[in-house]
Amino acid sequence: MGKLTYDSSLTADFDDRILAHIQVVIGAKLRRGESFYFNWRDDPQSGDGRSTIWLHPSIPIAYKYFGSRQPSLNREWIEALMVTANSSGGLQVVPEPRGTGNNHSSPSSSRDDS
Repeated sequence: MGKLTYDSSLTADFDDRILAHIQVVIGAKLRRGESFYFNWRDDPQSGDGRSTIWLHPSIPIAYKYFGSRQPSLNREWIEALMVTANSSGGLQVVPEPRGTGNNHSSPSSSRDDS
């Protein structure tokens, strides 16, 4: 499990694969100077509720991965996550699209396309 740390005060656990994809989406929006909400379901161990944070370019975010290898990125999943991030409700973790053919790429090439 990877960790997203927001403003040095809130830490949320995510699977490394999910974290890699949301990092690309968050990075793309913040590079454009866009602020937005990020919503997710909490782990059942922490109450099984929901959490929402307001992301802004001036608020520090850190990503810590459990594994040493970078996950391959699914461009269609990044696009689906970006659609939610651009909505009034903000970024929400949606299931990874399956059976979409050869849609995986290296992290460096997908970051440029987002």
